[in-house]
Amino acid sequence: MSAIRAAKAIFLALLLCWASLALADVAVPPLTGRVVDLTGTLSSGDIGALTQTLKDLETRKGSQVAVLIVPTTQPESIEQYSIRVAEAWKIGRRKIDDGALLVIAKNDHKLRIEVGYGLEGSLTDVTSRRIIDEVITPKFRAGDFAGGISDGVARIIAVIDGEPLPAPAPEASHGQDFYDWIGFFNPINPFFIIGVGVVGTILRKVFGRLIGSAATGGVIGALAWYLLGSIAIAGILGTLISVIIFFGDSILAASQNAARQSGRRGGWSGGSYSGGGGGWSSGGSGSSDSGFSGGGGSFGGGGASGSW
Repeated sequence: MSAIRAAKAIFLALLLCWASLALADVAVPPLTGRVVDLTGTLSSGDIGALTQTLKDLETRKGSQVAVLIVPTTQPESIEQYSIRVAEAWKIGRRKIDDGALLVIAKNDHKLRIEVGYGLEGSLTDVTSRRIIDEVITPKFRAGDFAGGISDGVARIIAVIDGEPLPAPAPEASHGQDFYDWIGFFNPINPFFIIGVGVVGTILRKVFGRLIGSAATGGVIGALAWYLLGSIAIAGILGTLISVIIFFGDSILAASQNAARQSGRRGGWSGGSYSGGGGGWSSGGSGSSDSGFSGGGGSFGGGGASGSW
């Protein structure tokens, strides 16, 4: 019975942790293709044409460029949001870092070109700003979003074509490396929640509450370090898991007490929470190249932003 209670406590704690993170910022949408439009701005023909253009670039040059259109990035600035997207999607080849990302926040009238490390010598901040000011935003102001994006992408590709980069590997399989494992450590992943709960329950039972919690965090941290190759992420994740496992019983008891108190006051209402700044609705459309994934490219904040 104690093992079941501990597992429930861990499960609840992870859900609470996820909920607090989800409400903080707008979620990064999944990378469903080279063009992801969550606003319905582009027609299927527009998306198909852009997708083919970007496919041709990757086949010819190896570089990856992606386009994301969202309603808003609030409460974050477009700079903060676009670097989060770039880090999550990992556009561009790993260790070559030849990716670029065009992010458009339609309701905010903001846009940004995010540039990978490997393209910062050619697609400079100044060049990116000129593409935004001289090519994209004039058409946006006229209501021609498809034309502005298409022409902007064409200019980005022209700059990339002038950059000496390693030739694309034949039959390159993007995303088939350790970076794919980042999705496993997503707090919403039920396999991750269950796995942590099982490991934490076993280790706490064997070694006691303190050592078992620390051991659980160590196991998860070591696994994250091995699969993701990041000591920083591994340390943060391991520490967080250790704390959650250690205080799991207290969190469960507090939640049960709160539920009882609420029940005495008349119980829960029939309404449901609609979410704050959490996720996007599923009404947006993405490009048809569903097999596309980032190649592991890195970004450092290079690029430029603009408005219309």
